[in-house]
Amino acid sequence: MTADSSVVTADVDGRAVRLSNLDKVFWPALALTKRWLVAYYDAMAEAVLAHASGHPVTLHRFPDGVDGSHWYQTRAPAHPEWVETATFRPERTGKVFDVVVLRDRSSLLWAANSGAIELHPYLGTADALEEPRAVVFDLDPGTPAGMREVAAVALRLRAALADAALESFVKTSGNLGLHVYVPLNRPHSYAETKEFARRLAGILERRMPELVVTNMARRLRAGKVLVDWSQNDAGKSTVAPYSLRGNPIPTASIPLAWDEVERVVRRGDTSHLPVTATDAITRLDELGDLFGPVATLQQTLPESGATELR
Repeated sequence: MTADSSVVTADVDGRAVRLSNLDKVFWPALALTKRWLVAYYDAMAEAVLAHASGHPVTLHRFPDGVDGSHWYQTRAPAHPEWVETATFRPERTGKVFDVVVLRDRSSLLWAANSGAIELHPYLGTADALEEPRAVVFDLDPGTPAGMREVAAVALRLRAALADAALESFVKTSGNLGLHVYVPLNRPHSYAETKEFARRLAGILERRMPELVVTNMARRLRAGKVLVDWSQNDAGKSTVAPYSLRGNPIPTASIPLAWDEVERVVRRGDTSHLPVTATDAITRLDELGDLFGPVATLQQTLPESGATELR
């Protein structure tokens, strides 16, 4: 891979954003460069920031592209003075460190220039780190289970949430599974959201033992769907809607309509599901942000915890 040594300074909403090595190849299979990565996040900035702005973000960095070394940057790297950070003090470790907060287009493009292909926001905001704004369930299939099994579990989860008078929204993970979000946007603690998610995942496992597992041990996951409720914890993060993923081709985490999930179960067909960055761009233009309510809809978890399934 070769890299363009030139440096460009772009005026982004009045801020000078340094962009470097824009011709470095990031996706060799398609000859896509860092220039393409920056352009994607520039084009998708409004939608990405609708969900990530104000949240501390873990950056999954691939400075030499998807075939090079990569890591999750939990601590804020060197950054311009206008990139915001938040101080995080996780109780379970006692460590104190600063985390990047993406507040605007300029900080988003700075992150892209750092090689951050993936953006993983915390559930809390910088102004209220201990108050998650949503509950999230990560549904991950174990071979030979696939998207049809994941979709079936997602629909049962949606029904259980509806029984608790909670509306939910779904997106692809950008890899193999689905993410189901329950927007709150009202004060809740992680103790409340994590217990709710744990109990509801347990109910799914008891009612669908042939299909659902909640234990993360890989030996138990073959042919089943892991309902991962543990992301509902301070300091943990989940890939943002419209974030790219560091795969051989640029896939993305893309919001879905629930009838698209129903179609997977009904027909056993996944060909209609969006996968790539191009799909993300096209759908946003045609359908708008299907995940928009996650950032604004106010809901309250039931005091009694998880509901029974229908």
